[in-house]
Amino acid sequence: MLAKVFPIKLKDGNQAKAEAIVAAFAPKGPGTEDGTLSFRVYRDPNNVDYLLFVEHFADQAAYDAHTGSDVYRELIAGQFAELIMEFVEIDHELIASV
Repeated sequence: MLAKVFPIKLKDGNQAKAEAIVAAFAPKGPGTEDGTLSFRVYRDPNNVDYLLFVEHFADQAAYDAHTGSDVYRELIAGQFAELIMEFVEIDHELIASV
């Protein structure tokens, strides 16, 4: 399993717009992808204009399919990317789960 974590700082004043894009993307992208095991996006109530993406994929091929989809290119690489000030992509390996 491949785990991806993305802490994302948004440009000022874009929290609501970013959340709307993510809400539109989730059922059309990750919600339809066999290799996407989970797709979760969190807001921090004490840190505006910030989102944390936590995603799990069956393998690298599943992640590549996810980021190569038309809906990803339109909504995430397109509209959402315009709202980002900075982000970090962090790969993780699962060691425990309940």
